[in-house]
Amino acid sequence: QVQLVESGGGLVQPGGSLRLSCAASGFTFSRSVMSWYRQAPGKERELVASITHTGNSSANYADSVKGRFTISRDNAKNTVYLQMNSLNTEDTAVYNCNAWVWGLVYWGQGTQVTVSS
Repeated sequence: QVQLVESGGGLVQPGGSLRLSCAASGFTFSRSVMSWYRQAPGKERELVASITHTGNSSANYADSVKGRFTISRDNAKNTVYLQMNSLNTEDTAVYNCNAWVWGLVYWGQGTQVTVSS
């Protein structure tokens, strides 16, 4: 049974930082492309960052988070992370972990990130 379990969300002040984690099980994590998406109220879901399964684990970011967010993965722990720095109110959203492996797509349940003073 495939599971993606996000954690690390919460309330943070503008300028603060959070680190999201997504623990994966039930599939070959090391062969998956892992991504973080987010959806704010009244807005469409957007891709925040993705990281490949290849040796160099190359990453891609939405323009809105470049230089502030960092995606990383630990294949030994079957976990993908999203380090979020310099958060602002526009980062408020539900953040979902996504896995793409062998043509199949899996989603986590999401974790709420609220940036507010």
